[in-house]
Amino acid sequence: MTDYATLLNESDLKATFQRMQLLESIEEHGHMSIEAIYDEVVKTHPSLSLATVYKNIILMVEKGVLVEVPIEGKKSKYELRKEDHIHLVCTECGEVEDKPRMEETDTILNTLTNSEHFKLTKQQINLYGVCEHCQVQEAS
Repeated sequence: MTDYATLLNESDLKATFQRMQLLESIEEHGHMSIEAIYDEVVKTHPSLSLATVYKNIILMVEKGVLVEVPIEGKKSKYELRKEDHIHLVCTECGEVEDKPRMEETDTILNTLTNSEHFKLTKQQINLYGVCEHCQVQEAS
């Protein structure tokens, strides 16, 4: 279990009750839209407003606590920042699956950035396509 208070404090954010609840929900469920996060948190904290959830999610993205995964034609999903990895994003159902980085990918990115005299400080690789489940649905 992640120490949310330390994570927030290290990002120069106060460890408020609302932020801790949002992070706990995201960690428990993985990649979530803001509406899904709100739906989950409001079950135990009905006084929490959707506006508060939006405000805090955006702030935590800006501070690097959360990562936004954009999904074309659908609402973005959010996850806790963790080691660099690759997202497989289904453009049909919006599911996001984490995959570890591969040595070959790192080599290609390092070659590209070095040849351009570009200092890579972080990366987010999102690959968009259709997941196996949706492919089966399309075939039926």
